[in-house]
Amino acid sequence: HPKLKTLKEFIPLLNIYPVGRLDADSEGLLILTDNGKLQNELASPTKKVFKKYWVQVENIPKESDLKELETGIKIKDYLTKPAKLRFIEDPKIWHREKPIRERKKIPTSWLEIQICEGKNRQIRKMTAAINCPTLRLIRVAIGNYSIEGINPGEYMNFADHDLIT
Repeated sequence: HPKLKTLKEFIPLLNIYPVGRLDADSEGLLILTDNGKLQNELASPTKKVFKKYWVQVENIPKESDLKELETGIKIKDYLTKPAKLRFIEDPKIWHREKPIRERKKIPTSWLEIQICEGKNRQIRKMTAAINCPTLRLIRVAIGNYSIEGINPGEYMNFADHDLIT
């Protein structure tokens, strides 16, 4: 999207790359590195590193819908890998600048979803497939690294060995 700023406009360093990606409508943890091996260790689907998301969805999913997501769900011609899911309470997090769409007669609920792959807009497609469109998507962890203790717009520095041990 031509109007959106990219990471390069905020981070004046060369050869820094994200571990995975967050689309413009998503929030949360983004690990940046200049180490290709580290990037591969954390982002490659073959390594099966789980990414944890808090997802606010429209409607309240049925247990049968959650089971379908847990075992893998067909999205177009692709079957997702099994996911870990559970309902969570409203996480009481930061205010969102761009408010979500809320409808008075349709309830919302929060899920914690963990996946070890990362197809384009996968979580959004998974929840849409069970008639529970994603309203808010927050990546809270990649492997053992989480946003706990980090406020929006803040960052922490880690040595490479801290991230892969």
